[in-house]
Amino acid sequence: MSGLSARYGAVAALRDVSLEVRAGELVALIGANGAGKSTLLRAIAGLVAPAAGRVTLDGRDVTGQSPEAMIRAGVALVPERRRVFAPLTVLDNLELGGYALPRGREFRGALEAGVEEAYRLFPVLRGRRDQLAGTLSGGEQQMLAIGRALMTRPRLLLCDEPSLGLAPLVVAEIMRLLSRLREAGTTILLVEQNALMALRAADRAYVLEVGSVVLSGAARDLLGDDQLKAAYLGGTG
Repeated sequence: MSGLSARYGAVAALRDVSLEVRAGELVALIGANGAGKSTLLRAIAGLVAPAAGRVTLDGRDVTGQSPEAMIRAGVALVPERRRVFAPLTVLDNLELGGYALPRGREFRGALEAGVEEAYRLFPVLRGRRDQLAGTLSGGEQQMLAIGRALMTRPRLLLCDEPSLGLAPLVVAEIMRLLSRLREAGTTILLVEQNALMALRAADRAYVLEVGSVVLSGAARDLLGDDQLKAAYLGGTG
């Protein structure tokens, strides 16, 4: 994307943001609350209409396309706070994630294959398949949200704060899964307040402050940046 700006009424949420996510990378987007991180993901996913700038996918301008069109183009969003369909079962949630799969003779087979892949990635979900999603633990709901997003086999997975409100052991499991997905070829843009964890997992990273990119580079280099350490990593030591 280049020069992306977005507003909520009179409030500028993003200001001239340019960002690149290359195929096969895990790119971290870090920043404080209110920095515009979620807005950026929502703009890429088609949920927020940019006021200016361009969103491109494989060199094709997809700015302003609908969320459905972006899903079909290969972009999937794991939203902040999971947003599972609480009154529906685990299986229902997964199958809803596959609604954008191409319809035709192969649809049912593709849907079942997606569900089986989710169960392979998250075995606990198989045993919970008939359980209402709202009764799952926070960690299980996060697994379900990721599994649901993967139903269309996206090329670009947008993850918004997957560690939020979860126990450290569950967070570590989620991050291991994201690393495995990246190794298997899924491109990932990860929004995360836990800057240290995100930078350790990422190839590259961007720092967003008040809607603008203020720092970017290789994740390993940013881990040693004194300015970043002071602001997000708990000091300069």
